[in-house]
Amino acid sequence: MTLRMYKNRYVFFAISLLLFLIAGVALAINGLALDIQFKGGTILKYSYQGEVDTALAQNAVDAASGRISNVQIQSNVAGGEQMLIINLAGDEAITTQEQEAITAALDESMPGREFSVAETRTVEPFIGARFFRNGLIAIALSFSLILIYVGFRFRKIGGLSAGTMAIIALVHDALMVTATFIVFKIPLNDSFIAAVLTIIGFSINDTIVVYDRIRENKRIMGDKWSYEELIDTSVTQSMTRSVNTSLAVLVSITIVYIFAQINGIESIRSFALPMMIGTVSDCYSTICIAGPLWAMWKNHRLKAREKQKMARA
Repeated sequence: MTLRMYKNRYVFFAISLLLFLIAGVALAINGLALDIQFKGGTILKYSYQGEVDTALAQNAVDAASGRISNVQIQSNVAGGEQMLIINLAGDEAITTQEQEAITAALDESMPGREFSVAETRTVEPFIGARFFRNGLIAIALSFSLILIYVGFRFRKIGGLSAGTMAIIALVHDALMVTATFIVFKIPLNDSFIAAVLTIIGFSINDTIVVYDRIRENKRIMGDKWSYEELIDTSVTQSMTRSVNTSLAVLVSITIVYIFAQINGIESIRSFALPMMIGTVSDCYSTICIAGPLWAMWKNHRLKAREKQKMARA
């Protein structure tokens, strides 16, 4: 059975717009938080004994430092030791006195834990801003190279239009990853850049498979099929492959997320959750966005040429 992807294209577009609207509301409520890697600040790592309540530790650190902190536990480090990691975002590094006050506040709030500073690392604001800017440049560069590659490889089906629609689908996926950070209140960090670039790679791979089917079917059928029939048939033929690939990735990354959740490894969790959403978005945009958009553009160009012929006549 051939799927009616082109006929239902506006339903798919509406679903995406609704999800982006929800993300926009979340952005208005939560704002867009930047982690220390991008904003600047200080990272403190403490070794300790026994069990630690991260909420209690965060309240103690906030009161002692006068800043909003992010406190997490890093498990399974070398030697089986656990580390309490405190992120203090800000334009200025903390002073020695402030660090001593934080240590004293932790000892007072949770006696007997023997908190000891294992590492102190400061990220200057201009370094974080440059890192963030370079990450965005890397994403933009990947879009440009993909546009060139797709435009050249699929020139027989209108390479520039195919490449443009593929980029729109990639932007859709990148925004979905960003929306995940916003909705779940995850500060943007290096995991954000890694997740976006990874999803871009997965998504363009699936889109190229669909485009390859379009090119092959057009070569076989010529002008016997309309663009609607061409896209519906091509998507139907590649649907199983796209869904199975995405499911395999989703299962794998879900296992990683569960492991990180159980062990409290925030760095992995902040990467795995956006990857899970991005993988679903990747499959959706390939099937429901890129192909129908390409067919719409080709129909638009066809009607424009017909009008030009009628005007000349």
